[in-house]
Amino acid sequence: MAFPKSQAMTDLTRTFDILVVGGGINGVGIACDAAGRGLDVLLCEQGDLGGCTSSASSKMIHGGLRYLEHYEFRLVREALSEREVLYAKAPHLIRPMRLLLPYVNAARPAWMIRIGLFLYDHLSARQTLPGCDSVDLKTHAAGSILRPEITLAFAYSDCRVDDARLVIANAMAARNHGATIRPRHRVLHAERRINRWHATLKNTDNGEISEVTSKVLINAAGPEVETFLNKAMRKPEANRVRLVKGSHIVVPRVFDGPEAFIFQNTDGRVIFVIPFQEQFSLIGTTDVPVETPEEGRQITAAETAYLCDSVNSYLREPITAEQVVWSYAGVRPLFDDGKNDPSDVTRDYILELDAPVTGAPLLSVFGGKLTTYRRLAEAVLEEIASFFPDLGPPWTAHEPLPGGDMGIADLPPRLAELEAAYPEIPKPLLNGLLDRHGTTANAILGDARTLGDLGENFGAGLTAREVDHMIANEWASTCDDILWRRSKAGLHLNPEGQEALKKHMAKKASKAA
Repeated sequence: MAFPKSQAMTDLTRTFDILVVGGGINGVGIACDAAGRGLDVLLCEQGDLGGCTSSASSKMIHGGLRYLEHYEFRLVREALSEREVLYAKAPHLIRPMRLLLPYVNAARPAWMIRIGLFLYDHLSARQTLPGCDSVDLKTHAAGSILRPEITLAFAYSDCRVDDARLVIANAMAARNHGATIRPRHRVLHAERRINRWHATLKNTDNGEISEVTSKVLINAAGPEVETFLNKAMRKPEANRVRLVKGSHIVVPRVFDGPEAFIFQNTDGRVIFVIPFQEQFSLIGTTDVPVETPEEGRQITAAETAYLCDSVNSYLREPITAEQVVWSYAGVRPLFDDGKNDPSDVTRDYILELDAPVTGAPLLSVFGGKLTTYRRLAEAVLEEIASFFPDLGPPWTAHEPLPGGDMGIADLPPRLAELEAAYPEIPKPLLNGLLDRHGTTANAILGDARTLGDLGENFGAGLTAREVDHMIANEWASTCDDILWRRSKAGLHLNPEGQEALKKHMAKKASKAA
């Protein structure tokens, strides 16, 4: 893999302050926070950054309305507070979203919904998002796509997010603060030797083996957190993680309006229908227990049918499995709190510190959710603060992520500035760059004046110059990295464009070798 130059020559022979295992949202969030407090950080991820659970979410920054039913008030309060913080940190990746919850008497009673929404509005101070309201579906446009007997809905606010790019933005921020980021490096083995961790790494691209040492080891391996403890650290078998598969489908746009829907299913679960990539609707999620992460990487026909049936109980025009243009599945590593129903298992995080008097500390992260990753990282740093007397104070609540140094209302003016500066480059391409890269879009465009100046045009708003930027600065090394995580061009790009991208990346890799 071709790393950015600032990373390629990093000396791994020194002793790092912390080694973070896992490059999902929790791992990169911890690395970012720690590096900004003055720690020397190495992060290793066996695959692509955000390549598993963190890019397979429902793509929302939300408080978790349904968690109120399980009395998880602290988790909801923290998540609602973080919703505002993250929106300000990355307004190009996180956008406000209004959700409609159609009222169906057979699901939850109206009084329960009203109480829940009242709490949702008041558990944390709202600064930017509108509160809850009732909607008459006989006059609202959404009523035209719902069954005629559904005449009332409740509206509330949350945010949608580009989950994979949120991971990349945090990794970039960590690197900017001095962290060493190593995707496609598996930690084969880690052991304590007096007061240091000694870890063996394997580059999964070329098989190269290396050794590193660190003062503290952070196990943020997500679905692999227990596997890492049991195999890489050769600890006795334990099982404190519930692996629950969540699957999603993408279909042609169900509703042309800006609102998303949250449908209450008769089994007690909720299904989201979210506007996605302009032309589509994202529908999810399922809750299916699995035994291993490998079992949870593919959606099944039964899950697709479940999602279609759940949505069709509300829609006038049913959707079918044949309409699905894309699907994905990911495994959520939930802390096993003994609940039988996967939907009832807590989404809260648990931190476990193992710090023997004569050995190096190990901190393992169990559970967590996308919305609360920053607070989780702060909690991790609090746990290990005693081992680093010169540790700096918390800082991530107020510093924008790379590309996010703009006000939350600045996207339209920023787009207008790009259009004025680059009048011969198509507006949709400029808009896509702004969505993905925020203020960094200007640096990518550079001195370009025409579309041809951006190199080969693969289609779907993806050009060689942006791809080269993703390779050089965002640790992208495969077509999937580009098409499905750094962008969502895979939904739009025809086979010819994908083949051209493949050839371009192969040429870049051969030059870098």
